[in-house]
Amino acid sequence: MASSSSSSTLMRYHVFLSFRGEDTRLNFTTHLLQALKDEGLDVFFDEEKLEKGEQLSQALSRAIAVSSISIIVLSADYASSKSCLVELSDIMDRYSVEQQIVLPIFYHVNPSDVDNIDGSFKKSFDEHETRRSVDEVKQWKTAFAEVGKLQGWHIDGSISDRPETQYIKDIVAYVMLKLMKHQVFLSLGEDTRLNFSNHLVNALEKVGINVFPDNETLKKGEKLPPTYSRAISASNLSILVLSKAYASSESCLGELSDIMDRKHNPTDKHIVLPVFYHVDPSDVRNSGGHFKTSFEEHESEQPADRVQQWKTAFAEVGKLKGWHIEGGKFDRPETEYIKDVVEYFIKKLTNIGFESASEELVGIDDQKRTILKLIKQKDCRVIGLWGMGGQGKSTLAEVVYKKLSSEFESHCFLQNVREEIKKQGKESLRNKFLSELLKSNVDIGTPSIGSTLTQERLNKKKVLVVLDDVDDSDQIDYMGVKHFGYGSKTIITSRDRQVLESGGADTIHKVKGLNKNDSLQLFSTFAFKQLNPAVGFQDLSRRFVKYTQGNPLALKVLGSDLNKRSINYWESKAEKLKDCPPEKKISEALRSSYDGLDLVEQNIFLDIACFFKGEPMERAKLILSGCYKGAECGMNKLVDKCLINVSSTNFSIDYFGYSTMGPCKLLRDAIYMHDTLEEMGKDIVCQESKTLGKCSRLWNLKHVEEVLKYNKGTDRIQGIKVDLSRMGNLLFQPSVFESMINLRYIFFYFPRSWLRKEHEEYKKLHTYQDDIISLPDELRYLVWHYYPFKSLSSSYNPKNLIALELPYGKMEQLWNEVHQDLVHLRQINLFSCKNLKKIPNLLGALNLEKLACGNCESLVKLPSLAHLTSLKSLRLKGCRSLKKFPEIPNNFDTLNLSETGIKKVPDFIERLDRLQRLTLTNSMVKDVSSNISKLKSLEVLDLSGCPIVKFPTVDVRSASFRFKSLKYMHMNRCKSLKLLSELPPYLLYLNVHGCTSLKKVSFADQNLYQFDSLGDERDGVFRMLFCNCFNLNQESINNIEENAMLKIRFLAKKWAARFDCCGKIPDLSSLICCFPGNKISANKFKCQSMNSSLSLKIAPNGGGGSRFLVFVFCLVADLTHCRYISNVECICRYQLTAADGGNDGGGGGYGKLRSKISLLLFPKPEKYKDYHLFILSTADMVKEDQNYEEASFKFYIRLLDLRRAGKEYIKVERCDATDATEKRHAGNKRSFSHDGEEGDGGLKRLK
Repeated sequence: MASSSSSSTLMRYHVFLSFRGEDTRLNFTTHLLQALKDEGLDVFFDEEKLEKGEQLSQALSRAIAVSSISIIVLSADYASSKSCLVELSDIMDRYSVEQQIVLPIFYHVNPSDVDNIDGSFKKSFDEHETRRSVDEVKQWKTAFAEVGKLQGWHIDGSISDRPETQYIKDIVAYVMLKLMKHQVFLSLGEDTRLNFSNHLVNALEKVGINVFPDNETLKKGEKLPPTYSRAISASNLSILVLSKAYASSESCLGELSDIMDRKHNPTDKHIVLPVFYHVDPSDVRNSGGHFKTSFEEHESEQPADRVQQWKTAFAEVGKLKGWHIEGGKFDRPETEYIKDVVEYFIKKLTNIGFESASEELVGIDDQKRTILKLIKQKDCRVIGLWGMGGQGKSTLAEVVYKKLSSEFESHCFLQNVREEIKKQGKESLRNKFLSELLKSNVDIGTPSIGSTLTQERLNKKKVLVVLDDVDDSDQIDYMGVKHFGYGSKTIITSRDRQVLESGGADTIHKVKGLNKNDSLQLFSTFAFKQLNPAVGFQDLSRRFVKYTQGNPLALKVLGSDLNKRSINYWESKAEKLKDCPPEKKISEALRSSYDGLDLVEQNIFLDIACFFKGEPMERAKLILSGCYKGAECGMNKLVDKCLINVSSTNFSIDYFGYSTMGPCKLLRDAIYMHDTLEEMGKDIVCQESKTLGKCSRLWNLKHVEEVLKYNKGTDRIQGIKVDLSRMGNLLFQPSVFESMINLRYIFFYFPRSWLRKEHEEYKKLHTYQDDIISLPDELRYLVWHYYPFKSLSSSYNPKNLIALELPYGKMEQLWNEVHQDLVHLRQINLFSCKNLKKIPNLLGALNLEKLACGNCESLVKLPSLAHLTSLKSLRLKGCRSLKKFPEIPNNFDTLNLSETGIKKVPDFIERLDRLQRLTLTNSMVKDVSSNISKLKSLEVLDLSGCPIVKFPTVDVRSASFRFKSLKYMHMNRCKSLKLLSELPPYLLYLNVHGCTSLKKVSFADQNLYQFDSLGDERDGVFRMLFCNCFNLNQESINNIEENAMLKIRFLAKKWAARFDCCGKIPDLSSLICCFPGNKISANKFKCQSMNSSLSLKIAPNGGGGSRFLVFVFCLVADLTHCRYISNVECICRYQLTAADGGNDGGGGGYGKLRSKISLLLFPKPEKYKDYHLFILSTADMVKEDQNYEEASFKFYIRLLDLRRAGKEYIKVERCDATDATEKRHAGNKRSFSHDGEEGDGGLKRLK
């Protein structure tokens, strides 16, 4: 009955807002609500009042309980609303018992009238006393008088009064102050209470930071008091002063456990900072030293699970970065540490509410505020961020983007523009970018955005966009920045100021390096894993900070390299950097980190810089592990040293066209390094030799062309990578690779935008003999898009090959059958090799995990794959010449055989007992073995577009029947299908759209199975789609209707149960059933209306107990005009009316609940014909009964075509409703009644 800023019923709200809707909804309250939300507060806004007033709903009571503050807008008619008074009573109970903050606003009323219940309020309470019980009204009066005594705001509305906007500003500021009451929770041991911790508290409070001090010590066995738990929850940060006596205190460990639980909650963003006071952080991590004794004592007195929980939390806090105060004679004074802590907390509290781009973000606040001010300027649409590599341009842009993105209609952070254009092309990147902004597929093949419709859609959008790392001003215009709508903001980062000026930046901000203090803190974070230098390293740390000139990347890399190194190592590295010219100190600092790696780690770093940047982490790890022993450990070392990182991004595309051996997807987990480090790595390779053929890695286009054309390769070359789209036709010798005996990688690729095109000019590389080329046996990774030869060389032995990527190639076969030593082979991608006729015997490929042969139209035969127990993915979609169902391992969980020539699903299908998804869409399947019903794990079966005549009968009584996991069945457009017999009745999704020959449909007996599986789909939309099945006989239609009602009755029970435990039902939960016809069943529905409106009278509750109204609708409409429309939506506007029947039997007045529901009827565009019936029910129409007497409904069917502006409606020609109402307690079933004759079901339409 209420709405809020969040849909989660378990969330905490900052503010509960109580008001009389008819008085202030459209003026003061709306403005106050928006102002609170603008500050990022979660507000429970009770917008639909329950006029019954007898009881406060569970949802409202819960919302009040979990709100920090309640604001009550006391207007002239507030007391006339029973629901408002019930809310007020509950709020004041919380105020009395739990000291919840209550803020009254006396809006155009006299506070004394509230306190004394005088004026209009007296009249309201007099009326209540005639209808309500004496005790109830007395309770309301007491609460009302109490709130009148509280301090609040009096807005009298007179000419001399201040503007309401000023009051709202004051109210919001006061709320923010109250919410920040305890900004810091301090957890400490007894041994620091009167010394260090006391001084720290005083210092924090002097600068206005509120601290919740730990003033109590729990007795043994006691739990953490609710006051402490609430204080931790209400604080933004926690300081843990970890001293020698800390772990001996059960109360300290209880606090610490609670604090770490909150830190792990992703929605809290609670900051935890430890101070290691005269203890070693490693003793905290490992529960060693004094702490070991303390925990041993706890284990003898406390339950084992509680002690283990404490130990886990204690170890976790030991891994956090903080301050290490050793206390020795060489350490700094404690006053300096306290000063550092206070300064750090001031910065953190200033930044509360902002999304940090990184946990180690330091020194960015001032520049962030500058950019935010620029963005607020109306004439500043495009902001440029300019600075050298590693200076923090992208980080600054990301912080601002995360802070502001929610304020814009659409937003997108386009990372690494320069590099992504090289990988996938400008056209592909722009299409993805615009698709993200417009939330629909955009495909523009011209240099400019010529489509008027696309321009108009962009002009109407207020967007926030970041274009990261742009190196050409044309890229800015190409992305369509000038077409963004009014109020849009674009942030562009670049190393070149001229690019920003030419690209139309309204203002350019030079990103500065960090100051000395911030630099020292960032450096210490990585060098010592704490916020200050360790004792004895202070001077050296300052020297390194000076060398890095405030460059964040250099500080991170250098700090990571020095972590856990001896002081001799530090001094040696400092001397080396001392002699460098100032302009080279940053690059030398980065290079020194590389020099500290061992040989394997250096080679991995260079391979990533030259070949694997942006590659899926899983694949890079796989390939590199085949080249270097301990590669995974080496990669972890590079991560620890900040030389590489693993991250996800919306626009990082696998430049081989396939991220997981299938069509290109957006990467989730990819390997990256900073551009500056990539350049450094490539520069190191270039310095190996001035002779091209003697450099270990080739990636420069001109260098690759020269080596291949003039046969300059040597045994020094380990890898070659080149974008073939940038290369002209090149002729070379078939033996060009023979001299490169150590060649491990070949990357000949096209950007994704070039793939899937059948052009002869894509054959860029030619040899004097056009059918073969010699390859070295050391190859681990062979990637060659549009491979131009008929096969791999017969002399090539793929014994070391790990991954083979030859999509769109011209080969007819891979290699001869003699190669059995394929133990290292993990992946084969032959997508769209049109001439490929067969796959060689893969007996030796025991570790093969992925085989992709999709769209290989000439492929007629597959070898047996049953022995390949490691095989996880097999893609054969589009292999139209493949007639035989493949023999695959029993452990397969997904199999896609769409658009193949397979005619039969064989009996051996029963062996695939782990198969969860089987797809045969548009294949030639006519016969399906009845053994398919034995697949106990199968959840999804898709036979759409197959020439199947009948689906095998499922005998659920059979002992071998295991079809009980099947939830989704697609058989649409099976034109020859005539019979669907004994279907599993618990299907969540059944689509037989367009089965024009289908006559008979039946479902198995529901008593033979458990229906619980349906209830697991909490947010599911349950569909039964028989659209355009015009041959269905009446018996089948009856069976369909009965199965739909069976599921709705089951859903009604689930919905009622979920309402009991949650106070809310998932919004998407619903059932949709559609089949041809124009007559509503008189057996299921009794109150038919010959138009789109319907009104019902609801009978009183009989038998006692609360109950839920569950409405079920039936509609008739002509769908002829729904041709290929992507969104067909049913809208129901409804009104429920409750009579005013008080405890004394009095009447008078009505409360009305008005709302609407909408349902997306069809999952995708299809062609529809003629009249159809819909049976619909949704969780949105499950209502806890409030003594409603009447229900009125108005139905619409709306068409929304994204290709055309505007909306169209289809007329609902008939409608009806019935009920599946559930009682919470025992009692008679709820029924409908009416003024005329009553049908058998007790339901009748009002006249």
